[in-house]
Amino acid sequence: MMLSDLQTKDIINLHDGKKVGSIIDVDLDEKGMVVELVVQKKKFIFFSGGVSRIKWNQIDKIGKDVILVSVGN
Repeated sequence: MMLSDLQTKDIINLHDGKKVGSIIDVDLDEKGMVVELVVQKKKFIFFSGGVSRIKWNQIDKIGKDVILVSVGN
């Protein structure tokens, strides 16, 4: 799967069912394996929600249209 494929998917938090944001980048380890997703948090009306990081082990499922994650509130 390519980064561009991941960037088209919605990221949904399983704890509250809300959209987390959109993938803008990934962090790789020295072997080229994905360590975490860099996510632009959901934007509000006049300002950006900032950036968060979702560790690879927090991803529960990558589906056709969404990525389900378990991140604390």
